[in-house]
Amino acid sequence: MAKAKSNKALVLRSCAENMTSHGGFVWPGVGEIAEAPDWQNNKKCGQGLHGWLYGQGDHSMSQFTDATAKWLVVEVDEADVVMLGGKCKFPRGKVVFVGTKIDAAAYIIEHEPRARNVAVIGAQLAAGDKESVLVGALGTATAGESGTATAGYRGTATAGESGTATAGNYGTATAGNYGTATAGYRGTATAGESGEIQIKWWDDAKNRYRTVIGYVGEDGIEADVPYVLDTNHKLVRKV
Repeated sequence: MAKAKSNKALVLRSCAENMTSHGGFVWPGVGEIAEAPDWQNNKKCGQGLHGWLYGQGDHSMSQFTDATAKWLVVEVDEADVVMLGGKCKFPRGKVVFVGTKIDAAAYIIEHEPRARNVAVIGAQLAAGDKESVLVGALGTATAGESGTATAGYRGTATAGESGTATAGNYGTATAGNYGTATAGYRGTATAGESGEIQIKWWDDAKNRYRTVIGYVGEDGIEADVPYVLDTNHKLVRKV
């Protein structure tokens, strides 16, 4: 298809392998129109078709994110879109793509200009030296020397020498020599010579996240070795 028209927008979403979603709704194939049988123009979840406008949002709003899930890109009338917390809903839309998570993310970035400046769920993007790259949950971001790579929940972020790599909860962050690798809760961090690693943990008593910092070459922290936190919130080699 052509680029998204000025009065149209592209929405990313996922469903089960058999193209069903919540409530048993069956999504049609490419080129066909999906229409909600229960549409209500309100700010309530439900009563419409749901997805992530421009590919950005809270991935946990969908229960279909495993390896068998089908990922769709849907063209909708922008005026019909109702924004909800972490997702949107709409009464109808034309399915323009069905495939894998990676391919769907690539499609929406190519055909929806507004997706190029947001953290698209499932995207795999790379940037060069001294450049920045951002992807959403379940995505992979790679940057070169002195670059910045950021990925969301269960994402993978990799940056070269003197770079900064940041991944969300359960994610993996890797930076080169002199770089900084930061991972969220239950994440994994790796840095090269003279690098720095940071991993978050949840402090129940204070109801807040805390960060453990390790410096490569000090306190037994080695270069190019992946680290996680143990039950005492100490940095240990990942097994």
